[in-house]
Amino acid sequence: QAEEELKEACARQALQLQEMGRRERLLTADVGRAKEQLESFKTQVMRVCSPAAAGVAGKAVTEQQVIEKVRQISDENQQSHEREKRLQEELSSRLLKEKEVSANVEVFKKSLQELQ
Repeated sequence: QAEEELKEACARQALQLQEMGRRERLLTADVGRAKEQLESFKTQVMRVCSPAAAGVAGKAVTEQQVIEKVRQISDENQQSHEREKRLQEELSSRLLKEKEVSANVEVFKKSLQELQ
């Protein structure tokens, strides 16, 4: 009876090992697909960010290149927002001055008419 139980336990373990092998093959295949997708994504990002740099001489784009390019675009975007803010402030200031000048012109016109 002990021998039968041992045989059954061995058979169960053999099945478990087979199942684990199958899962490992599936996971390996999934990892391979994920790597391919990552490379494709990195290349797409670089193509959008910097068409000239994407796939230069058939070389794979590194994660560091993608990170640097995204960082550069982010910095440029921030600088653009800051410049836009400064220009808006300058425009508001000029509009305010223009209103003041217009008001002064109106006062001058009234004074001139009163003098005539």
